[in-house]
Amino acid sequence: MNELSLFDSLMNRALSDVLPDYTYNGSYNVPRVDVRENKDGYTLEMDLPGRTEKDVNLELDHNVLTISSKVEEKKEEKSDKKAEKDEGSWLIRERRISEFSRRFTLPDDVNGEKVAASFKNGVLTVKLPHKAIATPKRIAIEAA
Repeated sequence: MNELSLFDSLMNRALSDVLPDYTYNGSYNVPRVDVRENKDGYTLEMDLPGRTEKDVNLELDHNVLTISSKVEEKKEEKSDKKAEKDEGSWLIRERRISEFSRRFTLPDDVNGEKVAASFKNGVLTVKLPHKAIATPKRIAIEAA
């Protein structure tokens, strides 16, 4: 288990005894995230159906990655042709604002300067590369 998954796993285990169907990040306002690690770094994938890359904000500040989004959906229905001509006669007008924000404290081995993100088919993919491993350095001793 790594730092990225520790908090979510603790919350899920703690609440699963009380609420068996509960998942900490399972609310439909908070998208689920998959994180995997390979030799090059971490890959974070988040399903964001109905959103585009313009709807999503990514920010990296002091090793904390924040992914957020706010989308306003509008649904308009009118009763008849006369109402379509008269803009003051709404019978139903529903609006829904869908908003979320998730923060991830990144491990110290992530190179924040090379974080990259892409968005394709409703899936946000964030690449978090490892920092270069410092090689041992031999230090010369000077005679006094």
